[in-house]
Amino acid sequence: MKVELEGKTALVTGAAQGIGRSIADTLRSNGAQVIYTDIAGNVLEVTASEAGAPSRRMDVTDPDDVEDSINGILADFGRIDILVNNAGVNTLNHREPIDRFPQDEWDRILKVDLDGPYTVSHSVVPHMRKQGEGRIINIASIAGIVPLRLQSAFVAAKAGVVGLTRAMAIELGSAGILVNAVAPGSTLTDGTRKLFYGEDGKFSANVQSLLDHIPLGRPAEVEEIANAVLFLAAPESSYINGHVLVVDGGWTAGYVREF
Repeated sequence: MKVELEGKTALVTGAAQGIGRSIADTLRSNGAQVIYTDIAGNVLEVTASEAGAPSRRMDVTDPDDVEDSINGILADFGRIDILVNNAGVNTLNHREPIDRFPQDEWDRILKVDLDGPYTVSHSVVPHMRKQGEGRIINIASIAGIVPLRLQSAFVAAKAGVVGLTRAMAIELGSAGILVNAVAPGSTLTDGTRKLFYGEDGKFSANVQSLLDHIPLGRPAEVEEIANAVLFLAAPESSYINGHVLVVDGGWTAGYVREF
Protein backbone atom coordinates (compact mmCIF):
# COMPACT_ATOMS: atom_id res chain seq x y z
CA MET A 1 0.00 0.00 0.00
CA LYS A 2 1.43 3.37 -1.02
CA VAL A 3 0.16 6.84 -0.17
CA GLU A 4 1.73 10.27 -0.47
CA LEU A 5 2.89 11.64 2.88
CA GLU A 6 5.78 13.74 1.58
CA GLY A 7 6.12 16.90 3.65
CA LYS A 8 4.22 15.48 6.62
CA THR A 9 5.76 15.07 10.06
CA ALA A 10 4.55 12.16 12.18
CA LEU A 11 5.06 11.30 15.83
CA VAL A 12 4.59 7.68 16.92
CA THR A 13 4.62 6.68 20.58
CA GLY A 14 5.76 3.22 21.62
CA ALA A 15 7.76 2.99 18.40
CA ALA A 16 10.74 0.99 19.64
CA GLN A 17 9.29 -2.38 18.69
CA GLY A 18 6.21 -4.36 17.72
CA ILE A 19 3.19 -2.63 16.23
CA GLY A 20 4.59 0.82 16.97
CA ARG A 21 7.81 0.18 15.10
CA SER A 22 5.91 -1.17 12.11
CA ILE A 23 3.63 1.90 12.10
CA ALA A 24 6.60 4.26 12.23
CA ASP A 25 8.46 2.34 9.51
CA THR A 26 5.36 2.29 7.29
CA LEU A 27 4.67 6.02 7.59
CA ARG A 28 8.32 6.71 6.87
CA SER A 29 8.39 4.46 3.80
CA ASN A 30 5.47 6.50 2.45
CA GLY A 31 7.35 9.78 2.65
CA ALA A 32 6.63 11.13 6.13
CA GLN A 33 9.29 12.50 8.43
CA VAL A 34 8.75 10.25 11.47
CA ILE A 35 9.94 10.81 15.03
CA TYR A 36 10.16 7.51 16.88
CA THR A 37 9.40 7.87 20.60
CA ASP A 38 9.36 5.32 23.40
CA ILE A 39 10.23 4.91 27.06
CA ALA A 40 12.63 2.06 26.21
CA GLY A 41 15.57 4.30 25.40
CA ASN A 42 18.20 1.68 24.49
CA VAL A 43 15.87 -0.32 22.26
CA LEU A 44 14.57 2.89 20.71
CA GLU A 45 18.07 4.03 19.77
CA VAL A 46 18.75 0.76 17.96
CA THR A 47 15.39 0.85 16.15
CA ALA A 48 15.75 4.48 15.07
CA SER A 49 19.33 3.90 13.98
CA GLU A 50 18.28 0.96 11.83
CA ALA A 51 15.53 3.10 10.30
CA GLY A 52 17.79 6.12 9.85
CA ALA A 53 15.18 8.21 11.65
CA PRO A 54 15.17 10.68 14.54
CA SER A 55 14.07 9.47 17.95
CA ARG A 56 13.31 10.84 21.37
CA ARG A 57 12.82 9.04 24.66
CA MET A 58 9.40 10.03 26.01
CA ASP A 59 7.37 8.74 28.94
CA VAL A 60 3.68 9.11 28.06
CA THR A 61 2.74 8.82 31.75
CA ASP A 62 4.73 11.94 32.69
CA PRO A 63 2.99 15.17 31.58
CA ASP A 64 6.09 17.29 32.09
CA ASP A 65 8.26 14.93 30.05
CA VAL A 66 5.63 14.83 27.30
CA GLU A 67 5.36 18.62 27.18
CA ASP A 68 9.16 19.00 27.03
CA SER A 69 9.39 16.35 24.32
CA ILE A 70 6.65 17.89 22.17
CA ASN A 71 8.25 21.34 22.47
CA GLY A 72 11.61 19.86 21.50
CA ILE A 73 10.15 18.05 18.49
CA LEU A 74 8.39 21.21 17.33
CA ALA A 75 11.60 23.20 17.74
CA ASP A 76 13.44 20.66 15.59
CA PHE A 77 10.79 19.92 12.96
CA GLY A 78 8.36 22.86 13.05
CA ARG A 79 5.10 20.90 13.08
CA ILE A 80 3.37 17.61 13.85
CA ASP A 81 0.87 16.57 11.19
CA ILE A 82 0.21 13.00 12.31
CA LEU A 83 0.11 11.72 15.88
CA VAL A 84 -0.17 7.98 16.51
CA ASN A 85 -0.91 7.19 20.16
CA ASN A 86 0.36 3.63 20.15
CA ALA A 87 2.24 3.22 23.45
CA GLY A 88 0.49 0.61 25.55
CA VAL A 89 0.90 -2.23 27.99
CA ASN A 90 -1.04 -5.23 29.21
CA THR A 91 -0.36 -7.71 31.97
CA LEU A 92 1.55 -10.95 31.52
CA ASN A 93 1.26 -12.19 35.10
CA HIS A 94 -2.20 -11.15 36.29
CA ARG A 95 -5.00 -12.77 34.30
CA GLU A 96 -7.46 -12.72 37.19
CA PRO A 97 -11.05 -11.66 37.96
CA ILE A 98 -11.71 -8.14 39.19
CA ASP A 99 -11.76 -9.07 42.89
CA ARG A 100 -8.23 -10.49 42.63
CA PHE A 101 -6.80 -8.02 40.13
CA PRO A 102 -4.00 -6.00 41.82
CA GLN A 103 -4.59 -2.29 42.32
CA ASP A 104 -1.05 -1.36 41.29
CA GLU A 105 -1.40 -3.31 38.04
CA TRP A 106 -4.74 -1.62 37.33
CA ASP A 107 -3.11 1.78 37.89
CA ARG A 108 -0.12 0.95 35.68
CA ILE A 109 -2.22 -0.18 32.73
CA LEU A 110 -4.71 2.69 32.90
CA LYS A 111 -1.91 5.24 33.22
CA VAL A 112 -0.17 4.09 30.04
CA ASP A 113 -3.08 2.91 27.90
CA LEU A 114 -5.68 5.61 28.63
CA ASP A 115 -3.92 8.51 30.34
CA GLY A 116 -1.10 8.28 27.77
CA PRO A 117 -3.20 9.14 24.69
CA TYR A 118 -4.87 11.96 26.64
CA THR A 119 -1.55 13.40 27.85
CA VAL A 120 0.18 13.35 24.46
CA SER A 121 -2.90 14.64 22.62
CA HIS A 122 -3.30 17.39 25.21
CA SER A 123 0.17 18.67 24.29
CA VAL A 124 -0.06 18.20 20.52
CA VAL A 125 -3.58 19.45 19.76
CA PRO A 126 -2.90 23.18 20.41
CA HIS A 127 -0.21 23.10 17.72
CA MET A 128 -2.48 21.26 15.29
CA ARG A 129 -5.13 23.91 15.92
CA LYS A 130 -2.63 26.59 14.90
CA GLN A 131 -1.83 24.63 11.74
CA GLY A 132 -5.53 24.26 10.99
CA GLU A 133 -5.15 20.55 10.33
CA GLY A 134 -3.89 17.26 11.73
CA ARG A 135 -4.50 13.56 12.08
CA ILE A 136 -4.63 11.71 15.39
CA ILE A 137 -4.82 7.92 15.32
CA ASN A 138 -5.26 6.09 18.60
CA ILE A 139 -4.43 2.41 18.90
CA ALA A 140 -7.32 0.77 20.74
CA SER A 141 -8.09 -2.97 20.77
CA ILE A 142 -10.95 -5.31 20.11
CA ALA A 143 -10.92 -5.75 23.90
CA GLY A 144 -12.31 -2.22 24.08
CA ILE A 145 -15.24 -3.24 21.87
CA VAL A 146 -15.95 -6.82 22.94
CA PRO A 147 -14.63 -7.37 26.49
CA LEU A 148 -12.32 -10.29 27.22
CA ARG A 149 -12.30 -12.25 30.47
CA LEU A 150 -9.65 -11.73 33.16
CA GLN A 151 -8.33 -8.50 31.64
CA SER A 152 -10.47 -5.88 33.34
CA ALA A 153 -7.83 -3.14 33.34
CA PHE A 154 -6.88 -3.58 29.69
CA VAL A 155 -10.55 -3.80 28.66
CA ALA A 156 -11.44 -0.66 30.62
CA ALA A 157 -8.47 1.27 29.23
CA LYS A 158 -9.11 0.34 25.61
CA ALA A 159 -12.86 0.99 25.92
CA GLY A 160 -11.81 4.39 27.23
CA VAL A 161 -9.61 4.91 24.16
CA VAL A 162 -12.60 4.17 21.92
CA GLY A 163 -14.71 6.72 23.77
CA LEU A 164 -11.88 9.25 23.88
CA THR A 165 -11.39 8.91 20.12
CA ARG A 166 -15.03 9.68 19.41
CA ALA A 167 -15.14 12.55 21.88
CA MET A 168 -12.01 14.11 20.36
CA ALA A 169 -13.41 13.66 16.86
CA ILE A 170 -16.52 15.69 17.58
CA GLU A 171 -14.52 18.33 19.47
CA LEU A 172 -11.73 18.77 16.94
CA GLY A 173 -13.28 18.13 13.54
CA SER A 174 -14.21 21.77 13.08
CA ALA A 175 -10.53 22.66 13.60
CA GLY A 176 -9.50 20.41 10.71
CA ILE A 177 -8.17 17.72 13.02
CA LEU A 178 -9.42 14.21 12.25
CA VAL A 179 -9.34 11.68 15.08
CA ASN A 180 -9.77 7.95 14.47
CA ALA A 181 -8.69 4.68 16.03
CA VAL A 182 -7.46 1.27 14.97
CA ALA A 183 -8.60 -1.70 17.05
CA PRO A 184 -6.30 -4.67 16.45
CA GLY A 185 -7.17 -8.22 17.28
CA SER A 186 -4.51 -10.69 18.32
CA THR A 187 -1.27 -9.64 16.63
CA LEU A 188 2.04 -11.44 16.36
CA THR A 189 4.47 -9.47 18.55
CA ASP A 190 7.09 -10.29 21.18
CA GLY A 191 4.37 -9.86 23.80
CA THR A 192 1.93 -12.31 22.23
CA ARG A 193 4.75 -14.79 21.67
CA LYS A 194 5.38 -14.70 25.43
CA LEU A 195 1.70 -15.35 26.01
CA PHE A 196 0.52 -17.57 23.16
CA TYR A 197 2.52 -18.04 20.02
CA GLY A 198 5.96 -19.01 21.29
CA GLU A 199 6.71 -22.64 22.14
CA ASP A 200 7.26 -21.61 25.76
CA GLY A 201 4.38 -19.10 25.79
CA LYS A 202 2.55 -18.87 29.10
CA PHE A 203 -0.77 -19.87 27.48
CA SER A 204 0.59 -21.72 24.45
CA ALA A 205 -1.58 -24.74 25.30
CA ASN A 206 -4.64 -22.55 24.70
CA VAL A 207 -3.53 -20.99 21.42
CA GLN A 208 -5.76 -23.15 19.23
CA SER A 209 -8.80 -22.19 21.30
CA LEU A 210 -7.93 -18.55 20.66
CA LEU A 211 -7.44 -19.09 16.93
CA ASP A 212 -10.77 -20.92 16.71
CA HIS A 213 -12.47 -17.57 17.32
CA ILE A 214 -10.75 -15.94 14.33
CA PRO A 215 -12.29 -16.74 10.94
CA LEU A 216 -8.92 -16.27 9.24
CA GLY A 217 -7.40 -18.75 11.69
CA ARG A 218 -4.25 -16.76 12.45
CA PRO A 219 -3.03 -13.67 14.29
CA ALA A 220 -2.38 -10.44 12.42
CA GLU A 221 1.09 -9.46 11.28
CA VAL A 222 2.25 -6.09 12.59
CA GLU A 223 2.36 -4.75 9.03
CA GLU A 224 -1.38 -5.39 8.66
CA ILE A 225 -2.07 -3.11 11.63
CA ALA A 226 0.38 -0.52 10.30
CA ASN A 227 -1.39 -0.45 6.92
CA ALA A 228 -4.68 0.37 8.67
CA VAL A 229 -2.98 3.33 10.35
CA LEU A 230 -1.50 4.37 7.01
CA PHE A 231 -4.98 4.36 5.47
CA LEU A 232 -6.30 6.69 8.17
CA ALA A 233 -3.26 8.96 7.80
CA ALA A 234 -3.62 9.17 4.01
CA PRO A 235 -4.86 12.38 2.35
CA GLU A 236 -7.54 10.27 0.67
CA SER A 237 -9.16 9.57 4.09
CA SER A 238 -10.18 13.19 4.45
CA TYR A 239 -13.83 12.51 5.39
CA ILE A 240 -13.26 9.78 7.96
CA ASN A 241 -13.59 11.11 11.51
CA GLY A 242 -14.52 9.41 14.78
CA HIS A 243 -14.18 5.94 13.24
CA VAL A 244 -12.80 2.83 14.92
CA LEU A 245 -11.26 0.58 12.27
CA VAL A 246 -11.31 -3.00 13.52
CA VAL A 247 -8.48 -5.17 12.19
CA ASP A 248 -9.08 -8.58 13.70
CA GLY A 249 -9.53 -11.16 10.94
CA GLY A 250 -13.26 -11.24 11.70
CA TRP A 251 -12.93 -12.12 15.39
CA THR A 252 -15.63 -9.69 16.54
CA ALA A 253 -17.95 -10.23 13.56
CA GLY A 254 -19.85 -13.01 15.34
CA TYR A 255 -19.59 -16.55 16.67
CA VAL A 256 -17.34 -18.78 14.60
CA ARG A 257 -17.23 -21.89 16.76
CA GLU A 258 -20.02 -24.42 16.56
CA PHE A 259 -22.04 -25.04 19.71
